[in-house]
Amino acid sequence: MEDPDRKTEVILLACGSFNPITNMHLRLFELAKDYFHETGKYKVIKGIISPVSDAYKKKGLISADHRVTMAKLATKNSDWVEVDDWESSQSEWLETVKVLRYHHEKLLPPDPTNTLQNALPLTKPGRKRKQEPNRHDPIKKKNQSPDIKSVPQIKLLCGSDMLESFGIPNLWKLEDITEIVQNHGLVCISRAGNSIQKFIYESDLLWRHKNNIHLVEEWITNDISSTKIRRALRRGQSIRYLVPDVVRAYIEKNNLYSPESEDRNAGVVLAPLQKHASDSKD
Repeated sequence: MEDPDRKTEVILLACGSFNPITNMHLRLFELAKDYFHETGKYKVIKGIISPVSDAYKKKGLISADHRVTMAKLATKNSDWVEVDDWESSQSEWLETVKVLRYHHEKLLPPDPTNTLQNALPLTKPGRKRKQEPNRHDPIKKKNQSPDIKSVPQIKLLCGSDMLESFGIPNLWKLEDITEIVQNHGLVCISRAGNSIQKFIYESDLLWRHKNNIHLVEEWITNDISSTKIRRALRRGQSIRYLVPDVVRAYIEKNNLYSPESEDRNAGVVLAPLQKHASDSKD
């Protein structure tokens, strides 16, 4: 019999470029953690930063080695947020849903049927997945043990811009969005007055799983972005107090951002747009 006072354990996973990581990226984790703990129903046990691989081909994206190093420096003093370099080390770009599957797979008890090879291939939404919206149980098994049922939920942590990007043609696959919101869930940090609720209302898919989309309002607004930081660096302007001091020192030591670095991948089609557009033609 389940303990009604037992809190659901949650792991927050943030995927992105982190080019470079900023104080705002770190704030997202704190805001989400406060939100979950204030509900009295959840306990956040870990935060994971997963920088995208170089194969993403985003304009101005510097090497993953530098981006991972900066993220590790930024979280060095955190007792609950860590950096995982599995995604960044891949030679090909991976869909976010595959990163979520990978981290979920790592939480499962040893089982011959729970191999990483079985976890990564895409599965069709709804296949063996008739479940309640908030259940984190993407893989049904016969004689499922209590241990698997108690595996922490991994939720995708993002800003409102990422959630709204679901509406960009060919950037996300419909089945991937479905799997993310149905089997894992989203934690979206948005500013007061943001139209993200309207975006969810206008999407039948998101509306259907709205109970698994947690909207966290950011009342202490912060307009820091990696794009603006790179712009300041190109212009020789200070970025102090916008990124952790250790990150600022690393950027300066390695002279990471310049007009030349910003032109990297210029004219190259973003990996998901390229891949999903070609898939739709097949």
